Amino acid sequence: MKLKIKIKELIIEIICLLYVVLFVYAAVSKLLDFEIFQVQLGQSPLLSAFAGSVSWGVPFVELFISFLLLSSRFKLIGLYGAFALMLMFTSYIIIILNFSSFIPCSCGGILEKMSWRTHLIFNIVFVFLAFIGILLLLRLQSEQDKTIPKIAIPALFFISLCSIALVGGLFLLSEDIIHHRNNFIRRFPHHPLSFVHEFDLQQPSYYIAGVANGKIYLANEVAPLAMTVIDSSFKKKESFRISLPKNSFEFHTVRVIVRPPYFYLSDGTVPVIFRGKTSDWKAHIWMEGAAYFNAMIPVTKDRMLIRALSSTTKENILGTISDSGKIVTQLNSHLLVKQIDGVFDTDGMLLYNHELDKMIYTYYYRNEFIVADSLLNSDYIGHTIDTTTKAKIKVSYIKSHQMSKFSAPPQIVNKTSSSFGRYLYVNAALMGKYEPEEMWTTASIIDVYDLVSQSYQYSFYVDDQKNKKMSDFQVWKNLLIGIRGNHLFSYRFKSEKNIDNIKQ
Repeated sequence: MKLKIKIKELIIEIICLLYVVLFVYAAVSKLLDFEIFQVQLGQSPLLSAFAGSVSWGVPFVELFISFLLLSSRFKLIGLYGAFALMLMFTSYIIIILNFSSFIPCSCGGILEKMSWRTHLIFNIVFVFLAFIGILLLLRLQSEQDKTIPKIAIPALFFISLCSIALVGGLFLLSEDIIHHRNNFIRRFPHHPLSFVHEFDLQQPSYYIAGVANGKIYLANEVAPLAMTVIDSSFKKKESFRISLPKNSFEFHTVRVIVRPPYFYLSDGTVPVIFRGKTSDWKAHIWMEGAAYFNAMIPVTKDRMLIRALSSTTKENILGTISDSGKIVTQLNSHLLVKQIDGVFDTDGMLLYNHELDKMIYTYYYRNEFIVADSLLNSDYIGHTIDTTTKAKIKVSYIKSHQMSKFSAPPQIVNKTSSSFGRYLYVNAALMGKYEPEEMWTTASIIDVYDLVSQSYQYSFYVDDQKNKKMSDFQVWKNLLIGIRGNHLFSYRFKSEKNIDNIKQ
């Protein structure tokens, strides 16, 4: 009888020792590389929203349970705690493997180099060891050494249920927070894009005028009438020159937009829009004198979205120019919301999403974008995931020149943006929580928002090339096409969901 008791005590001590070694090693590893551990938790699809508290809580709970396991008085409580914690870790992995939108990096010291499935088996073994340890210790503590207290199995069942429910609840709550009430935590799935092509443009003055039908249309800021057309496989390059009718317009900043079969040429400082066909690149005046504007994008061949300065308030305002027999300009004074001066603080990028028939206006200096239909009837105001609700800019009015200027460098929140299908892609300017600073010095970060479900989806990075960051990009179908320095490049989205289920 005494021999059996000694064997049971030895098994319990071995189990406790294994747990102490595991938990102490894991906790110390996390604390020594705390920043890395916190970053990994921040990228977890389960705990992103709670990375701050969990990153501190887990190692200290592991150390506390280890202390209980080393104490003869609290050993049983320690085994219950070890069982519960390991069951939580096991539930975490099961959810990661079966219900998560992506599988993150492992983050557990001694388990870091294991695959997730090996990690799962390892955890199940330790759950079983804790279960055996609890039963043996309860049997030893029973007076007759023959029966386990009736409360043991219900207690284990209750602890199991609570542990699984806690992890499942955290998963559901974290998903809701990240996608709809994000507190500036980005998710970076593993390699959502794959590199496709690159092309040397020889000079850095190009911008993307349009992408359609397997062709990339490039305009040039230095030579505003020169057009370069490259097919999406980057194998064929053609050069054209836009032909303008004789005019006396004094252009300052010419921009070309291509929406095949048409192209549009404008300079908002001159109240004129030229239109022509890409088949011959001959431009004709489509609108003259109807409105001055500082941004323009076509909706159809006969209707444009514009941003202009209001003649009454001298503030930015959105509007449309349409041709239904005669040129008609309509302005909407309610979409852009003034915070400081109504000009710099409402500056942003004007987009049109053809698939959803939506106007999207992304502010440069605050965490907002406006979604409206193509007639500028407001749909909703979306928010980017950063916390800059008010533009952080300082503006001074120079009386001698009768103009306003920034009196200090502004804090940019959103750089360039693009939209295709149901998604908005924003080149972000601010680093979020639990992100390595090194990534921001070597890459451009793009955040993806679902315009239909009105939610943040995920983020990805586009590597710099020779210290040159991405200056312009457009998404077309499953391709991201961009420019960094004097190089044109393309990436392919590994998932096709950015072009599927558009109307859902």
